Amino acid sequence: MKLGVFVPSYLLPGQDRQHGEQIRRFAARAEELGFASLFITDHLLTARRFYRVSWTEPLMTLSHVAAVTSRILLGTSVLVLPTRNPVVLAKEIATLQHLSGDRYIYGVGTGWYPPEFEATGGRRAERGRRTDEVLEASMRLLSGAHQSFEGRYYRFTDVTVEPLGHRPLVWVAGGRQLAHEASPDANRMDPRVLQRICRWDGWIARPTSPPDEIALDLAEIDAELRRRGTSRTAKPFTVAHENFCWLTEKARRDEVIAEQQQRMLAVVSEERPWEYIETVYLVGTVDEIQRRIQQRIDVGVEHLFLHTMTADLSQLELFAKHLLEPFKDVEPSRRSSVA
Repeated sequence: MKLGVFVPSYLLPGQDRQHGEQIRRFAARAEELGFASLFITDHLLTARRFYRVSWTEPLMTLSHVAAVTSRILLGTSVLVLPTRNPVVLAKEIATLQHLSGDRYIYGVGTGWYPPEFEATGGRRAERGRRTDEVLEASMRLLSGAHQSFEGRYYRFTDVTVEPLGHRPLVWVAGGRQLAHEASPDANRMDPRVLQRICRWDGWIARPTSPPDEIALDLAEIDAELRRRGTSRTAKPFTVAHENFCWLTEKARRDEVIAEQQQRMLAVVSEERPWEYIETVYLVGTVDEIQRRIQQRIDVGVEHLFLHTMTADLSQLELFAKHLLEPFKDVEPSRRSSVA
């Protein structure tokens, strides 16, 4: 099982001046400790509905991170494709691949925040079709010279984007989540999302998707891959999962939960109650969190990337001690969810 962490790209109050240095130190130390990846969030605008913070632009920040690292994978979880122009995006990704030595994982999704779509000339109702067009067009441009594309929203003729190198792996986000009235999407695997997932190289399960929901989604993914005459092991195909975590070595559970509540609610909002957050995110004592991670591995998660909630290196050290080291030799389930 591979463990990654999120670049602390969120803008916490009062930390503007030291933020760049914090990101550089965090990234370099994550690589030194042996984490498999550094992922990053994408929000064009401050999405106050679920978060108290905003974020730096993801691809620019990953290029910043690439300059202080040499081996660790760099990914987006997830890049909100309907807000992007595919030609500009392909140029940005090609540049990141070139500067990083082909370390980028192109994690993509539709997004959910209406003002972001409206600010970039779209609508929420168009997000699925725009996602497919941006993904298809950008990957054509990253695959070779003299590319043309004719879609409903985007079109170009005989375009070459350089530098041309290795195309990135594409991991598609989506699927079920623990149902809550505040959730922006229905608790289901959308058929169009399923098709998108199975066409590409991997799937990122939602942070709000507990193990039983991940297992249901994987059953549908396995069935669709089998219908296409392939499988997760044959493609190959990576099952990934994003989540939030705060570790403390305190022994008393009430003190642990109080500290985690304080840290998590500095980043996420109270749109959904703490009881919901406690259910879907990795909360509890170290032993509890290890058990919850094992549950995700048992249903097939192969690459887990976690938000540390701050750029504090001591939190990164705790992740290495209690999560990276214990799980580094654990084999995720690769069996098909379909009988």
